[in-house]
Amino acid sequence: MTARISFLGAAREVIGSCYLIEAGEVRFLVACGMFQGGREAPARNRKPFDFKPKSVDFVLLTHAHTDHSGLLPTLTKAGFKAAPRHTFVVHGEGAAAMVLAEALRTKKGWTVTVPKPCASYSPGPRP
Repeated sequence: MTARISFLGAAREVIGSCYLIEAGEVRFLVACGMFQGGREAPARNRKPFDFKPKSVDFVLLTHAHTDHSGLLPTLTKAGFKAAPRHTFVVHGEGAAAMVLAEALRTKKGWTVTVPKPCASYSPGPRP
């Protein structure tokens, strides 16, 4: 199987992390971060995504900082549907990951998994 990685943020900088991974029938994001600092940041955060949010199966966060998770509400407004088909995975600093996971469960109704360190995760078959 061939995988394709699209670098959609944090290329040549350290903010706004967003990578689209496409492998077979699975499409997911690693991070969906907000741009911060500089006069251009607000405009960059309002720019439409370079992909169709409805086509994303899940989002994998390496940690819960704003530069990796800040555009999740915008992603949802643009059409990403997390529950019940999609799973949102949070991994990183324990307390921050748990707070973000609980907020997404209660306020957005998303299915959220916080794996234990070094645990593997599979999103399961697509419906």
